[in-house]
Amino acid sequence: MILITGGRGAIATELLALLHADGLPLRVGSARPADLAPPPGVQTVALDLADPSTFPAALAGVTAVFLYASADRVTDFVDQARRAGVDHVVVLSSSSVLGLDSPEPKDDALAASHLAVERALLASPIETTLLRPGSFASNATAWAWPVKAGRPVSLPFPGAHTDPVHEKDVAEAARAALTDPRLRGGRFTLTGPESLTFAEQIDRLAAVTGLAVAYEHVTPEQWKRETAEHIPAAYADALLAWWRSTDGRPVGLTRTVEELTGHPARPFTTWAADHIADFTTP
Repeated sequence: MILITGGRGAIATELLALLHADGLPLRVGSARPADLAPPPGVQTVALDLADPSTFPAALAGVTAVFLYASADRVTDFVDQARRAGVDHVVVLSSSSVLGLDSPEPKDDALAASHLAVERALLASPIETTLLRPGSFASNATAWAWPVKAGRPVSLPFPGAHTDPVHEKDVAEAARAALTDPRLRGGRFTLTGPESLTFAEQIDRLAAVTGLAVAYEHVTPEQWKRETAEHIPAAYADALLAWWRSTDGRPVGLTRTVEELTGHPARPFTTWAADHIADFTTP
């Protein structure tokens, strides 16, 4: 049986549909299982990755896990997974961890959390496959409210490049990692097909939605104030540092999505078309 954690997330939802179509035995976990609406026959379970008391029931009878974990209790999760007989974990990590081992390592709280999860799994006897996506295209949903309100999107670094990757591509890569024995134990960096500035993403979003989407160039301090209720200060600082480092500098791309899924990574315009309701529905 495969356990999918973070069941209410976009990637987990896509992955669940793919694996269910494959006819595989599945269990999906969430801190709020009542909010889940899985396909018929899929088990749901209460699983709070910050609460080890929920781990035994969620892992009973499980042999493989798709895991998006916080670092706080990952050692407890790994220990319980090992006792339950799990022999393979696919970790949804981040390409930001690669910068922690560079000649000039980053001071990045979010990347450090992902790296701690990776290390906890790699130090265990459980075979571990790492998926390291770059920037999720879905980060653009943070712009939905100002777009619908007819207000400009606040951007501290309009010229900063990212490599937006569609959640469907990440889910399809995870499916491959969970079902193809040849991929077990691999480390895969996933990107979208293009390095785009935020300003370019705004332009493409406007073209897809038909809306007059604009942006305002704000200071990093102003952006932190505007997002303080939603983004912890340490993570906000890490994001700002990353955007500053890619301001005017295209980021590196991979063909890993195509290698794992058999098709090229979906462009940002496809993501925008798939999520047009997020920007147009009142």
